[in-house]
Amino acid sequence: MSGTSAAGSVARAALEGYDGPRVRIMEVCGTHTHEIFRQGIRRLLPAQVELISGPGCPVCVTPVGFIDEALFLALERGCTIATFGDLVRVPGSRLSLADARARGARVRVVWSPQDAQAYAAAHPKEEVVFLSVGFETTTPSCCLAVRQAKEQGVCNFSLLTANKTMPGAYEAMRGSTDLFLYPGHVHAVTGTAVCEDLARAGVSGVVAGFTARELVTALAVGVTRFAEGEPFFVNCYPRVVRPEGSPAARRIVDEMMEPCDARWRGIGTIEGSGLRLRERHAAWDARVKFDVAPSEGRENPACRCGEVLQGRCAPGACPVFGRACTPEHPVGACMVSSEGACSAYYLYGADVHRAARDLTAHAHAPEGDEEG
Repeated sequence: MSGTSAAGSVARAALEGYDGPRVRIMEVCGTHTHEIFRQGIRRLLPAQVELISGPGCPVCVTPVGFIDEALFLALERGCTIATFGDLVRVPGSRLSLADARARGARVRVVWSPQDAQAYAAAHPKEEVVFLSVGFETTTPSCCLAVRQAKEQGVCNFSLLTANKTMPGAYEAMRGSTDLFLYPGHVHAVTGTAVCEDLARAGVSGVVAGFTARELVTALAVGVTRFAEGEPFFVNCYPRVVRPEGSPAARRIVDEMMEPCDARWRGIGTIEGSGLRLRERHAAWDARVKFDVAPSEGRENPACRCGEVLQGRCAPGACPVFGRACTPEHPVGACMVSSEGACSAYYLYGADVHRAARDLTAHAHAPEGDEEG
């Protein structure tokens, strides 16, 4: 048996055999939620280990008012909206971008902000607005797109920003969990200082990767250390996450953007947790360029996405989950997004056992076969 396979077996045994105190673990990242379901990892958990979903899906925590602002740009200002696919079907107060497109609005799905900037350069008669939604992982590419547009003189490109940073969310959620399962891709950019600071303040957590073995290892380390009774932080994804993170990515964001207060769906406004373009780049800021009035938005009162994002409500407890709200006809953002908790519970929650057959193969896969 290889060393990596042996390590995976030890981690699995430690997780399955955990007999310590009850522990609630928050999967901050929506991709973790989906992978834990898909790989059948929940079947390994003893009764006293509870996984709860958190706010780590950027589409899910984007407030309804942002969708309303995008609709205003599409329908009232005649802009071409460029966006990642998940946002197209997220409901606004009255319509979604898919509804607007059916009414003749120009809504284009792109793979990256660079695609949107290139489209703007090729279509100078259209005002192209990219919906800049995401955490530390995707924000640098949005900044690079603006810098490139500025260097090339592409003045018909702008961002409607809803970029957010995670430290404020960790603080807001610290009372909802005993232990954070931190997202590896975020901390590949930010580094681990915020996690270390939280541990010193009494908030425990582990950074996890995204393969079955990496997730099982992080969970096993987490519950084992939790049983010792002292706050801790462990980086269980060292092949990608370094203490210093990515200084280059942080520099480009600091050059182009500045912190601002931001509203998070289900959580409310978190001071300093948002990012907006600096004043010297205002010509590429859609809110400034098109005089977009802030919108509070109006959520469907039957939807409990906000409570799901706070870890206060499992998706199945929402009265519309799986009934009025399905991936084909979503009521809330958590059912739309490919990283949404409701989407994960809908796709896998009713038949978790079918995924377990893949767990052993993935948990013992050679290192070279893993995806980061």
